[in-house]
Amino acid sequence: MATPTAYFQRRFVPLEDAKIGIMTHAFLYGTACFEGIRGNWNEDDGCICLFRMPEHYQRLRMSCRILRIDLPYTEDELCDLTRELVARSGYAEDVYVRPIAYKSAEVIGPRMHDVQDDFLIFVMPFGPYLDADAGIRCMTSTWRRVDDLGIPARAKVNGLYVNSALAKTEAQENGFDEAIMLDERGHVSEGSGENIFIVRRGALITPSPSDNILEGITRDSVITLARDELGIETIERPIDRSELYVADECFMTGTAAHVTAVVEVDRRPVGDGATGEITRRLQQLYFEAMRGKNGKYAHWVTPVKPQTAADRPAGRQGVRA
Repeated sequence: MATPTAYFQRRFVPLEDAKIGIMTHAFLYGTACFEGIRGNWNEDDGCICLFRMPEHYQRLRMSCRILRIDLPYTEDELCDLTRELVARSGYAEDVYVRPIAYKSAEVIGPRMHDVQDDFLIFVMPFGPYLDADAGIRCMTSTWRRVDDLGIPARAKVNGLYVNSALAKTEAQENGFDEAIMLDERGHVSEGSGENIFIVRRGALITPSPSDNILEGITRDSVITLARDELGIETIERPIDRSELYVADECFMTGTAAHVTAVVEVDRRPVGDGATGEITRRLQQLYFEAMRGKNGKYAHWVTPVKPQTAADRPAGRQGVRA
């Protein structure tokens, strides 16, 4: 039986006890950054496969540097804490791990300096975020992607996701599954929580980091799989909105979304309106890799066996650097 657990204030505690005060700086001003780490259940091996966990913590450290948040743990310690948390929680299904580094002091005033920092992690069951099998329908949002000089897009800043939430709600209230956001120049940037790729004449094309995208870990994985398994190099360049309409294929990538085909944009079918061949092959390669079923990419996966109630140590403190 699962035991929902969090790592909070340097201890493993029941998830229901991990609470912050209403005056917490991160709650008042969005002064926090986070990661989303997928744990994919491997039924054959009876374990949860944490996908590219070290890379997620490398990016979290980068986000902390941008936001002037002190993260007093090494990457190895962060990975150890996460493995133990996932094991303690005891889930035997797909999960989502959310580490957050945040300004924890209860003070008033929007600033990054001279405010105490803290760190927490929680884990929860998490099934499909988008319909990867059938594909999704998207609209180009009227909300523009935040510019790097507004809120740095390469950092996963909690407060930045108001931008994403506005775009996602606009899309769904207009009958679409997801939004595609443009940057201030009118170039395609990304979805509300996903990177985007198109296929034209056999070439794989995606916006570059200068188009205000998050430098996605799933994005990087797909670029690697396309090159090493399919012999397809990825071109990073600006994509105009109208180029989405004439693409042969289109898909989105992300920790939550995995690899999801976009079959319609602004009520125009993409290609023949179904998941394309290159997208389908990348989906299959990615799903095998993320569940630890392709030995070539075993280094991307950290397996964790869920603990039973009898296995769980009682009251162990988390290790602090």
